[in-house]
Amino acid sequence: MISKQHIINRFISYVTIDTESDPESNTTPSSEKQWDLANKLAKELKDIGLEEVTIDENAYIMATLPSNIDQEVPTIGFISHFDTSPDFTGANVKPQIIENYDGKDIMLNAAENIVLSPDYFEDLKLYKGQTLITTDGTTLLGADDKAGITEIVSAMEYLVQHPEIKHGKIRVGFTPDEEIGRGAHKFDVSKFGADWAYTMDGSEIGELEYENFNAAGAVVTVKGKIVHPGYAKGKMINSMYIAQEFINSLPRLETPEHTSGREGFFHLHTIKGDVEETQLHYIIRDHDKEHFEARKEVMKKLASEINAQRQQEVIEVTIKDQYYNMREKVEPVMHIVDIAEEAMKALNIKPIIKPIRGGTDGSQLSFMGLPCPNIFAGGHNFHGRYEYVPVESMISAAKVIIKIAQLIPTKKF
Repeated sequence: MISKQHIINRFISYVTIDTESDPESNTTPSSEKQWDLANKLAKELKDIGLEEVTIDENAYIMATLPSNIDQEVPTIGFISHFDTSPDFTGANVKPQIIENYDGKDIMLNAAENIVLSPDYFEDLKLYKGQTLITTDGTTLLGADDKAGITEIVSAMEYLVQHPEIKHGKIRVGFTPDEEIGRGAHKFDVSKFGADWAYTMDGSEIGELEYENFNAAGAVVTVKGKIVHPGYAKGKMINSMYIAQEFINSLPRLETPEHTSGREGFFHLHTIKGDVEETQLHYIIRDHDKEHFEARKEVMKKLASEINAQRQQEVIEVTIKDQYYNMREKVEPVMHIVDIAEEAMKALNIKPIIKPIRGGTDGSQLSFMGLPCPNIFAGGHNFHGRYEYVPVESMISAAKVIIKIAQLIPTKKF
């Protein structure tokens, strides 16, 4: 099937290229260095034999594996992103390969005593006896989502080399800037031309997801008045105290660290302030649309109550929706999820169908007219020094892609 060493070599060639995206930039891609991998990928897709390989002015890459059957079947796509998260550095990634993992602690960095332990990261226990690729403890790995790219390229290469495997037309798409929420912003759905697609951007082997959060960002601005503290009685308004009041008035257990499954939350991720002005930056998340709208109203109502108590406008809330739950767009075409589930079962992979506690390019693409469930890519502990990926999971994901391609001609649409 697909060579283990070939997968390892390809993956390492991707993760050692720094593609960290920049949320402060207004360009696409948001960082110039993303072009380094984008240009490499465009060349590689041509080299393995794909057709109609394009890379546009924003670094969006598309390619085609033509159909090798006579019958008309839907065109499907596979999509991944090549940027990495700005949450943790992606420069100078030095992957470590752990052969035949023994199920015990992995010393990532002896000098800094950085340990990847199954006592804390229990998912490690699933992969005893397998080959793991880890960081050296000083960077993230980039399996999110270079594992997905590795799997798609490897699967397409295998299909090119094995024309006896019958399949319809397949489109491949690679995007920049997914990690800063812009991965689908300039994706040309009509040019892509697929009836539906799958993002290869999940985690644990078997994951199959078609639900994600409804998401919004909120900026809470609190205005104060600075007066000499020696003469401040009855005059000073300390914006930081009012901000603290706002924070403490939201439901204390409806935060990321206290929620799971389909439970939503308010997440305060940044505070900047002094006496005169404080800004609170929140993200609001909920799978249920009505609960999502209610959360936004809670924040607005709380601001109004504080303003009424103060008898002046001291606090303002600005909320902007970011993306929505793709379940709304995928459920009417559930056969696309069923096919992925069937492919996994055919490969003796147990499907894990659960909601994403986050977002995905697939959400935006689904609302742009390209229904797009999410399939596992195999990595764990994304966006940090403890990130790792089992090589066997990447091979399994590539096999799922191939199996989905095989199943399409057997279905009636």
